[in-house]
Amino acid sequence: MSMIKKVVTLLRGSAREIAENVVDANATRIYEQEIIDAKQSILEARSSLADVMAREMQAGRAVTRLEGEIAHFESLALEALNKTQEALAEEVAGKVAALEQDLEEQRKARQSFASQVSQLKELIKAAEAKIREHEREIAIAKTTESVYKATQSISDNIGHSGSRLASARESLERIKQRHEHLADRLQASEQLDRELGDKALASKLAEAGIGQDANRQRQVMERLRARQAKPTDDQ
Repeated sequence: MSMIKKVVTLLRGSAREIAENVVDANATRIYEQEIIDAKQSILEARSSLADVMAREMQAGRAVTRLEGEIAHFESLALEALNKTQEALAEEVAGKVAALEQDLEEQRKARQSFASQVSQLKELIKAAEAKIREHEREIAIAKTTESVYKATQSISDNIGHSGSRLASARESLERIKQRHEHLADRLQASEQLDRELGDKALASKLAEAGIGQDANRQRQVMERLRARQAKPTDDQ
C-alpha cells in the first residue's frame, strides 16, 4: 500500500512538473492574454461607471426640479395664507412636505451615486496604471528573451568548429585576400610599365626635351602669339 502511495505521489509530482514546464514555455502568451482580459474588464468597468454617472446626473436634475416645485408651492401656500385660505394653505403645505421628502431621497441618491463614481474612477485609474506596469514588464521580458536567444545562437555558431558562421567568415577572408592580391598585381603591372615599357621611354624623352611631345607646348604658344599679332579684316 505504501508503494502505491509513493507511485501516486510520483505521478502527481511529474504532472505538476509537466504543467509548470508548459506554463513557463508559454508564459509570455499567457501573460499577454491576462492583460487583454484585464483591459476588457476595465472597458466593462468604464461602461458601468458611465451608467452610474448618468444616474447621478438624473438625480441631480430631479433635485433641481423638486427644489423648483417646492419653491413654487410654498409661494402658493403663502398666497393662500395671505387670503385667509387656511384649509387651502394646509393642503398646499402637505404637497410641499411630500415634495421635500422626495427631494431628500433624491439628494441621498445623488450623493450615493457621486460616491460610487469617485470610487470607480479611482479603481479604474489604479487598474489602468497596473496594466501599464505589466505591459512594461512583458516588453522587457520579451526583449530580454530575444537577446538571450540571439546570444545563444551566436554562441552556438561560434563555439562549434566548422559552424556556418565560422565558415562564412573564412570565405569572406579568402575573398578579401584575393581582392588584395589582384590589386597588388595591377599596381605592380603599372609600375613595371612605367619603368620598363613604352611609357617609360616616352617619359624619359619628354623630360629630356626630345620628341614631338616636348615641342608641343612651345608650338601651341607660337601659334597663339601669331594669331594675336595678326590684324583682323575688320580693322
